[in-house]
Amino acid sequence: MTTLDQLEEKIAHLTRSVDDLSDIVARQDKDIALLTRRVALLMEREANRDQDADGGVVIADQRPPHW
Repeated sequence: MTTLDQLEEKIAHLTRSVDDLSDIVARQDKDIALLTRRVALLMEREANRDQDADGGVVIADQRPPHW
């Protein structure tokens, strides 16, 4: 096998690896976006529950009373 053939083979493997990693990153980006939306909805839902229970305004960074 000549040096040129070896280089072409390495490039082909690297190209495939980059394509595979790109697909993984794209999928993870979608997953992170979905999870971020879900967390935001859960936080909003919990804030609404707290507000309904307390009748007051909920502050996101408010420490619990036992602190």
